[in-house]
Amino acid sequence: MDVFALLIKSWLPLIKWVLCVDRTHWKIGKTDVNILVLAIAHKKIAIPLLFTFLKKKGNSNTEERIVLMKRFIKLFGNKNIDYLTGDREFIGNEWVSYLLKEKIPFRIRVRKDTIVYNQHKNKSLNIARVFCLKMNEIMILNKSRLVWGQLVYIGALRTKDGFVFIISDKHTPTLVNDYVRRWEIETLFGCLKSKGFNMEDTRLKDTERLSKLFALLTLAFIWCYKVGEWSNKKKPIRICKHNRPAQNLFSLGLNTLNRIILNSYRMLNKFVKMIDILFSNIQYNLKLSDVKLN
Repeated sequence: MDVFALLIKSWLPLIKWVLCVDRTHWKIGKTDVNILVLAIAHKKIAIPLLFTFLKKKGNSNTEERIVLMKRFIKLFGNKNIDYLTGDREFIGNEWVSYLLKEKIPFRIRVRKDTIVYNQHKNKSLNIARVFCLKMNEIMILNKSRLVWGQLVYIGALRTKDGFVFIISDKHTPTLVNDYVRRWEIETLFGCLKSKGFNMEDTRLKDTERLSKLFALLTLAFIWCYKVGEWSNKKKPIRICKHNRPAQNLFSLGLNTLNRIILNSYRMLNKFVKMIDILFSNIQYNLKLSDVKLN
């Protein structure tokens, strides 16, 4: 799976990576399939890079997250990380302490009952009491505050559904907008499941087989995405009245591949072109001896 991650990286010649961490979960009968995924946010969607199957249901714990991040750092280092983003599951003193120690920038949402200290560090209060915002207003505190014993910067956004509180390792005016990119991994899960490959319909229960299936679907996902990029250059996706594209690049690529593969007997040249698109930009000089396998 480490070699698999290096292969994925070769398809994404990005200078700075926005990382998303999240879980996807479903049940096969009484068996829980629970996958912790680290992905790269890229053009409104996320590309899976590393993943681990949790032998339980429910949230991941700090140890499981740290193991995943250590795998990433071992393979790629931390210099290319723009920032890591995660939802309210990925919180806590030990986790934030680890990110700060390893100098991994982060934008993480915290719960509304999180306790913070005032700027003088002599009084604790609920995070919701720190901010007084109008609808759709964003505020970012200029000074760091103590949260779980760690000094972090805090931003907030008020929506019709309530407040969104984000913590970061540094002060940045784009704090809240940076966090929004977390939703790109939700788009990924939708493509792998009900809006694309229907991954949850598998009857496989063995973790090793499920890992291979997830890796295979990731490769298929990237193929669809790359074909979608190519097709979009040929004929741009239509923009709807609400100023959003009629479909994403994955859906465009999936539909294009379906049409070509099902008619490959009379579209052989296009099928060969699709294969060429899949293997473009791969670093063929990758040597297994250069990979520090787990």
